[in-house]
Amino acid sequence: MGLKAFLEKNRIEAGCDEAGRGCLAGPVVAAAVILPSNFQNEILNDSKKLSEKRRKELVPIIEEQSIAFGIGVVDHTEIDKINILNASFEAMHRAVKALKIIPEHLLIDGNRFNPMENLTHTCIIKGDGKYLSIAAASILAKTYRDELMMDLHQEYPQYDWNSNKGYPTKKHREAIAQSGASPYHRMSFNLLPAEQLSIFK
Repeated sequence: MGLKAFLEKNRIEAGCDEAGRGCLAGPVVAAAVILPSNFQNEILNDSKKLSEKRRKELVPIIEEQSIAFGIGVVDHTEIDKINILNASFEAMHRAVKALKIIPEHLLIDGNRFNPMENLTHTCIIKGDGKYLSIAAASILAKTYRDELMMDLHQEYPQYDWNSNKGYPTKKHREAIAQSGASPYHRMSFNLLPAEQLSIFK
């Protein structure tokens, strides 16, 4: 069963998804994508089901064949101020606002969203595995964020961000325990288990 092209025919729909919600460091990044109704691609799927190589191959296809795409970024300092859920919504809002064409409806990956003014939306749980536009957005968001984390890795190689992309792996947490937090860590997150948090006091 392939992914669906649209929720409602003859309507300009933008698929929206984000990447990096569960990370300990770096930004949350969202993408919004409007695909033509006849768009087809055999490989396109939820970004988590694809290899990094496959995702990178799909990025230029999505960017060239989409009607419009937009990226939204909310950095770690904003995440600490407004919390990760609100930051995820804000990143999606920014991605939608970056579209060169105003959509008529948004397809949101997940079960919650802060409505945008004058724009209707539908929340779809695991939507990145159901709709082409959300899958495309998931790939752009993930790839763009991974590239940002690769850049930050050059500054702080000890955290292994080139491999974990900021997610809470054992090696990442061991580096925090040893070196403390970097300027890019989300201080509102539990960077370490409670018994190790004394290093921040």
